[in-house]
This record gives sequence, C-alpha cells and structure tokens, in this order.
Amino acid sequence: MEAAENIADGNSGFGQRVKSAVFWRSGSQIVSQLVMWGSTLAVIRILDPSDYGLFAMTQVVMVFLAFLNGYSFASALIQQEKVEPHRIRQAFGLLILLNAGIALIQILAAPLIGDYYGQPMVTEMLRWQSIIYLATPFMVVPEVLMSRDLEFRRQAYVNLASALAGAITALGCALSGMGVWTLVAAPIALFWTRAIGLCIAARFWVWPSFNFRGAGGIISFGGALLASHFFWIIQSQSDIFIAGRILDPHHLGLYAEALFLAQIFASKFVPPLNEVAFPAYSRLQSDRSALSWSFLKAVRLILLISCPVYLGMSVTAEPMVVSLFGEKWRDMAPFVQIIALAMPFMTLQILFAPAVNALGKPRITMFNSAFGAGLMALTFFIAVRYGAIGLAWGWLIAFPILTLFTFMMSAPVIGISARELGGAIWPGLSASAAMAAIVYLADLAALQAGLFDGVPVMLRLGLLVGIGGLSYLAMLWLLARETLSEMLRLVARRQPPAAPAAI
Repeated sequence: MEAAENIADGNSGFGQRVKSAVFWRSGSQIVSQLVMWGSTLAVIRILDPSDYGLFAMTQVVMVFLAFLNGYSFASALIQQEKVEPHRIRQAFGLLILLNAGIALIQILAAPLIGDYYGQPMVTEMLRWQSIIYLATPFMVVPEVLMSRDLEFRRQAYVNLASALAGAITALGCALSGMGVWTLVAAPIALFWTRAIGLCIAARFWVWPSFNFRGAGGIISFGGALLASHFFWIIQSQSDIFIAGRILDPHHLGLYAEALFLAQIFASKFVPPLNEVAFPAYSRLQSDRSALSWSFLKAVRLILLISCPVYLGMSVTAEPMVVSLFGEKWRDMAPFVQIIALAMPFMTLQILFAPAVNALGKPRITMFNSAFGAGLMALTFFIAVRYGAIGLAWGWLIAFPILTLFTFMMSAPVIGISARELGGAIWPGLSASAAMAAIVYLADLAALQAGLFDGVPVMLRLGLLVGIGGLSYLAMLWLLARETLSEMLRLVARRQPPAAPAAI
C-alpha cells in the first residue's frame, strides 16, 4: 500500500520526517544520557548506597503521583487528526490544575510517608521535590505540540541544555558535601531548565483555559491512558514500596541502583523511540498492513540493538559494576546479572503500547497494565521474603508472563501473528545468546588460568566487551546474515529497508 511504500522507499515527506524524528530524538537522548551518566557515575562514587536508598523511597511517591500530571490528556492532542487552539488552552489549564493539586498533596502527605518508612529525612525531601510538578504543564504541552508535528530537532537542543544543567548541579552539590540533597536539587534544575527551554523552542505563549466544555474527547482518551499509567506505576514501583519497610537503606540502595543499571536501555532509549512511534503509527492507523509491517520492523531493529546489551551486561556484571560504580558497590553485581536477563522481555512488552494507542485502543494498554500491576505486586510481595536477591528473581520470573499476556491482547489489534513476531525477535536474541555464552566461557577460562590476576578491572571489562562485540557480529553473520546486511545498509546509507511487495 502507498503508506508503507512511502516509508520503505524513504522518498515521501512523511518517511523523511519519521527518519529525522528518530535521529534527533534518539540522538539527543544518547548524548543527554552520556552527559547525565558521566555526572551520575561521579556522584555515585561520592555518595553512599544509603543516600540512594532514601532517594528510592521518595521516588515511589514521586512516580506514583506523577501519573496524575496530565500527560495522558495532553497526548490526546497527538492522536487527534486536527487540534483547535482552544483545545490546547484547555489542556494547558487542566495540567496546571492537576499539577498544583499534586504538589499540595505531596506536601501534606510527606510526614505520613516519612513515618511509614521510619525515615524523617524522607519527609523533608518530598516537600522540596514537590517543586518539580509545577514545571510539568510548561514542559508537557509544548513537547506534545512539537511531537505531533514530528518536530524533535528543537526538542533535542533543549534536552541537551537541561541535561547539562542537571549534571552541573549534581556535581556541584555532591562536591560541596550536600549528600542526599544532591539527588533532590539536580532533578529540580533539570526539569525547570527543560520547561523554560521547551516554551521558548515551541513559542508557547498562550493563556490557559479553565473552561472545559467540549473537552470530552481529550478527557476520554486521556482517562484510559491515565488508568494505564496508574497500573504501570504499581507494576514498576511496588518492589520499592514493599521492600522499603523490610530492607535497610544500604541493601535497598544496592538493589535500586542495580535496577537502574539493568534498565538503562529499556527506560532511557526505548521511551523516546516510542514517542516518535506514537505519532508515526497514528498517521498509519487507516492502513493496518503498513502499521503492522512497521511495528515488526521496529521490534526487529530495537531487539537487534538491545539484546546484546542486556545479555552482555549479565555476563560482565561484576567487572562492569566495579568499573563504573567503584569497589563499595561490588555487592550489587548479582542483582544486575539476574535483572538484565528480564530486560529483553520488558523491552518487547513496552513496544506494543504506542501501536495499540495509535489505533485508538488505549483500553487494551490499560488491561495490559492492570494485569502487570497485579502480577508484579504479588510477585514482589512473595519474593521480598528472600531479600533483595528475591526481588531480582521476581523480575525474571514475572516479566515473561506479562509479555506473553500483552502479546495475546495486542496482536489481534495490530494484525500480527506469533510466527511473525518470533521471526522479528529471533535474529537479535539468538545471536546475543550465543555471544553471551562465548563471553562467559572466555571470562571463566581466563579467571581459572589466572590471566586476569593483577589486571585492572576496567581492562578486564574492556577485553570482554571487545570479545562480545566481535562474537556478536560473527553470530549475526552466521545466524541472521540478511538482518545484519539490513542493519548495515540502514546505518551506512541511512535508508530504511524495502517493504514487502504485498504491502
């Protein structure tokens, strides 16, 4: 069909805009994350695991309340074919009311949360962190309007500036001895810099409207996404909420940072790609075959990149943790080994949402999130009895089940079969599994032979990464030569692969 051919050939204006959007959104995310990771790793070496344990306790509350920030209502502006200026003002006004209310709720609830955890410091941290919500309306609406037009270039500049502001603040506060307050100040600087920058980039100079007459479409679509987000919060934060009263801050900090490290790709790089995928899929909602072809292509390419990262991280967890975090964080390596193996399932699972939502079926996303919330909360409730390592195993046990459920609910809507999805997953997963086995055996043989005795741990990590990279390319050549050629053409020539003739 014409839509798919345009994307495949890369000659249409829409195809070029999608490619440009992916380049600027993912590219800026990579650079921004490099800036943030550089400062984060420096700060981690200065602060203690207990500081991150306290911060993780506050993040449960922050993430839980953030689902009410109104982003889902603003997202309805992307899905709609035409947006009137009055609807933009209504969305802006709705977000102002919601976020002012959230900030007030957090301030009032802070003492109760501090008492729940038995940590008075959590109370004071939550009060100051409420400032972040007030920046949200000035971030979300300009961002949504630019995303609707696949305008990610100006967003990229703002993301880089805000990342730099957050990194400088974090380093300055850590070096000045502010301790855990470093983790409070840096996000405030990042969010407010981004809010101001996005308003300038989008030329967003409008007055909010608090007259919500006729906004039923926005509220209905956003309400379903809001419910989905609520269940996702339970799914992703129930581990810290349950474990916060049982584990001490030190072990909770080790687990929380292991989760952060293992989820880096799934939480930092896949969501930006989904931000591009949602408006792109929305433009294809009338051409189901083109959308399903594009979805499978996205799955194949993303897993081709992410699977070697996850499996490689699992087999190099110890030298990676010591190299990046320092010797005092060595005990978090077993958590990384286990959680990283669950991340391919998580990555695949979150790729379904933008396609389903673009087809106007946000309730399916809501059902998937509701199932995930119940499954993960129950799993963590049982797993915490075995300590922090039990929580890590909970991820690996529960997420394959959640991914299977999501596929069964979403596949009929998108128009894909289990065989087609398996064909998209196989190249990256099979080559990555073979690569991980080679790296593990090479590391084990070198350790037993004493080849790494006296060798700096960072050099050991570098050698293992080199072996992994070469073996992964070799495995792709042997097991998925066509997919490797496709990826090389895409990178070298910046041309997307051709669509099947049937499309």
